[in-house]
Amino acid sequence: MIFEDNIFKKDYKKINIRFALTYPNIYKTAMSSLGYNILYNFINERDDTWCERVTYPNVHSIESNTPLKNFDIISFSLQFEEDYFNVLEILKKADIPLKRGERSENDPLIIAGGPCATANPMPLSDYIDVFIVGEGEVILNEFLDKFRENRDLNNFLDIDGIYIPEFDNNVKIALVENMDDAYHITDPIITRTDNDEYRTVFSDSIMLNVSRGCTRGCRFCMSSYLYRPIRETNIDKLVEIAIETRKNTGLNKITLIGAAVSDYSQIESLIKRLEEENFQISTPSLRIESITHESLKLLKESGLKTITLAPESIDTLRKRINKDIPDEKIFQVIEDAVGLDFNIKLYFLIGLPHETMDDIRSLCEYIEKIAKMHTSTYKIKFSINPVVPKPHTPLQWVGYNFKDMKRKSKYIKKNLRKYNVKIESPKKALIQYILSCGNRDISTIIEKSLTKNVTLHEWMEYLPEYDIDDELPWDNIDIGVKKEFLKIEYKRLESKKQTPWCEKSPCYNCGACKN
Repeated sequence: MIFEDNIFKKDYKKINIRFALTYPNIYKTAMSSLGYNILYNFINERDDTWCERVTYPNVHSIESNTPLKNFDIISFSLQFEEDYFNVLEILKKADIPLKRGERSENDPLIIAGGPCATANPMPLSDYIDVFIVGEGEVILNEFLDKFRENRDLNNFLDIDGIYIPEFDNNVKIALVENMDDAYHITDPIITRTDNDEYRTVFSDSIMLNVSRGCTRGCRFCMSSYLYRPIRETNIDKLVEIAIETRKNTGLNKITLIGAAVSDYSQIESLIKRLEEENFQISTPSLRIESITHESLKLLKESGLKTITLAPESIDTLRKRINKDIPDEKIFQVIEDAVGLDFNIKLYFLIGLPHETMDDIRSLCEYIEKIAKMHTSTYKIKFSINPVVPKPHTPLQWVGYNFKDMKRKSKYIKKNLRKYNVKIESPKKALIQYILSCGNRDISTIIEKSLTKNVTLHEWMEYLPEYDIDDELPWDNIDIGVKKEFLKIEYKRLESKKQTPWCEKSPCYNCGACKN
């Protein structure tokens, strides 16, 4: 059984727009997404709109069991490229024509947002009418106002952050400029269930949005470029939101949410302030560079049991990806975490530019050394993932070498089998790369996967390869960061030259800031 508190129920006869907030993944994943929760409450504050949720594999809404095809707008939240298959499956199952060119005014308007939609809308551009480029709070109210006037696509072209595949228009990302003006939930949906299939990751905690964006500039990471600049919520406002949400929900645990939580400029003060209000505190991940023994101790005292760290690779390769963290710092943080009896999860990448088999051998020795630092092998876990080049990053020109990745993965499995190591499938990463960096042509193979088993050979035929001066499929999506800046960063991979964190160095004019 599953029970929910704080859902919206409205009389559909008294509203103008029925909006299906559709997550093309399971309920547990959907309701663990702060962005998904924000949009649900944000849209439902409008008197003229009823926003209902639909999660894969269902094609009826949670709130009223209404079929998807009866909604005015269906909005897909695209957080993961692998969910593209589920988007098409949902449309087909809902008896809605897949191709936008085959739909009429009697069909729902299909829109999509989220990081994948923002970075590269092209793979799904044959199926989606409108893409939301950026953060929904900035765009959706104006979009819905115009939809009430006239749903003709031309009507939306003058809205910032709107990309319409039919017109292939140039678009600039729309972002919340001041986090104090962002939408912060104080009446979140609370899921109560004894079924693990529906129990959300943060089911017993308040998701507190401390910041958005990251400017560390790790050269493989899309978040380091897509949502610049970093924007922080005022510490007093965060404490106020936490207290108000506790009143509304009875929850006493806080999960700090942000692209770089431990980079929050007042992180230790925030933890102390929340502890003074008797909150327990957790965070999904911590950035090694900004962790102190004091911040770890505070988190432990507040009830946190597990910390997640991302060393990424060995020292020489970290320098190439602009993550120049000394080994001494990494080992000190791990030693402190072991001393405080944390469970530790560490993330590593393989397939970084200029990586050799000697580097992989060194990586295995490195991981083995870390594993031996903990008193129990059960308390330390390693996740090793093939690096997937992403749009709007310096790695967008690197490509993906499947055979090399497969060889390295096989070597690591063999040499680290006695440790708690999980390695992502090189084939799965290959498909993710094609979905991330492909053009409109890959819609063919996405659609084919609905009815047939697509072979590895067929996927390889769509493998993107771009030279540094090529026109890229996502060039008309302006995220603020200049392409010339990304080219400079790409060239710095060769020399291992670092680009300093702009929070602690002079502006290097990446283009994201307006000043």
